[in-house]
Amino acid sequence: MTCYEELKARGLIAQVTNEEEISQMVNEGKAVFYIGFDPTADSLHVGHFMALCLMKRLQMAGNRPIALIGGGTGMIGDPSGRTDMRSMMTPETIQHNCDCFKKQMERFIEFGDGKAMMINNADWLLKLNYVEVLREVGACFSVNNMLRAECYKQRMEKGLSFLEFNYMIMQSYDFYYLFQHYGCNMQFGGDDQWSNMLGGTELIRRKLGKDAHAMTITLLLNSEGKKMGKTAKGAVWLDPNKTSPYEFYQYWRNVGDGDVLKCLRMLTFLPLEQIDEMDKWEGSQLNTAKEILAFELTKLVHGEEEAVKAQQAAKALFVGGGDMTNVPATQLTADDLADGAIGVLDLMVKCKLAPSKKEARRLVEQGGVEVNGEKVADAAVSYSAGDLSGDGLMVKKGKKVYHRAYM
Repeated sequence: MTCYEELKARGLIAQVTNEEEISQMVNEGKAVFYIGFDPTADSLHVGHFMALCLMKRLQMAGNRPIALIGGGTGMIGDPSGRTDMRSMMTPETIQHNCDCFKKQMERFIEFGDGKAMMINNADWLLKLNYVEVLREVGACFSVNNMLRAECYKQRMEKGLSFLEFNYMIMQSYDFYYLFQHYGCNMQFGGDDQWSNMLGGTELIRRKLGKDAHAMTITLLLNSEGKKMGKTAKGAVWLDPNKTSPYEFYQYWRNVGDGDVLKCLRMLTFLPLEQIDEMDKWEGSQLNTAKEILAFELTKLVHGEEEAVKAQQAAKALFVGGGDMTNVPATQLTADDLADGAIGVLDLMVKCKLAPSKKEARRLVEQGGVEVNGEKVADAAVSYSAGDLSGDGLMVKKGKKVYHRAYM
C-alpha cells in the first residue's frame, strides 16, 4: 500500500485539488507541505494531534514538513467556526506560545537541515506594505466569493470585522510566500479551511501561472480533530503540566465505542491489518481496543515510561492490582488545614477537581463525590491530618475521575 493509499484507508482525506498529482508527489517523497498552527495558547491540544500524526507519517515516507506558526495571522484571528471575535494577543505572548509549540512538535517530527522546518509567518506578514498588499494580492480576490466562504458564514450574523475579513488573504499569502521561498508545493488543513486554502492555490496560479504546481488537501481535522480536542472540563492538552499523562490516557480510554476504531486508524501507527482485526471485536473486547488506543497515544505524546505508569494507575483504580503511586495526587501541607482539618469543598479545589467551592458544593449536593468509596452526603464534612496520612484519601468525582490527597 502506498503512502497516499494508506492516508485514504485511515480515513484522513476529505478533499483534494488534484488527487493524481498529489498521490504521486506524496508517494515519491517529493511533497514539501505545510500545516498551520495559530499560537492561541502555550500548549497544543488533542485537536492538533491528528495534524502532528500526519506530519510524522508523511515525513517517514520521505516528504518534508513545514510547521507554520501563525505569529502574524495570530494577530488577526481565524474566524472559522467562531461566533465571536478572538481576543488580541501581544507579540510577547505569541512568541512564548511559539516556543512551547516547538518543544512539543519535536516529539513527532524531526527538525534540521533537509528535514522539518518551523517557520513563523510573522517574518513576512509584519513587513508587508498595506497599499502593496491591496494592489498585488487584494486584486486577485473577489469579495463576492469571499463572502460565500463557509469560514465567514457564522460570523456574518453577529458582524464580521474587517480585521477578520483579511484572514483569508493573509492565509493565502502564506502559501504563496512559502511556495516562492521554501519550495512548498502542498498545503494540508482542516476540512473547515477549504475556502481559505483554495485562496492560496488560486493566488499562486494567478500570480505565477497555471504551470505553478501547488496542491491543496483538506483533512478530517476540524470535524474529527476539534471534536476530540474538548471534554466537559475543557481542552485536553499535550503539555503534561496542563493535562497529566494519566488524564491523557484516561481521555482516550473513555472514547465512545463507535469512535475507538476510527481513532486507532487515524492516530496510531499500528498496522491497518491489526486494526482491521479489531473491527470484529465486540463487548468487553472493545475495552481492550480502548486500552490499546490509550497506551499507544500516551506513549507517542509522553513516552513509553509515562504510558506504562498511566496504564498501571488505571488498572489500580478500575481493576485492582496496579501501582497506586501513579494515580494523580496532591500533597497537602499543614498550611492547607484550618484547625487541623480541611473541608471537602476546599479539598476538591486543592486537588483541582473543581474550579471553585461553589462548583464543588454543586457536585457534592448532586451526589457526584466519593471519598474512600463512600458518597459524601454533607458539603460541611471535613478531614483531619490523620485521615490524610499514609495513603491518604482517594477522592472520586463522577464515575471516572480519581485523585489521591495525602500529607
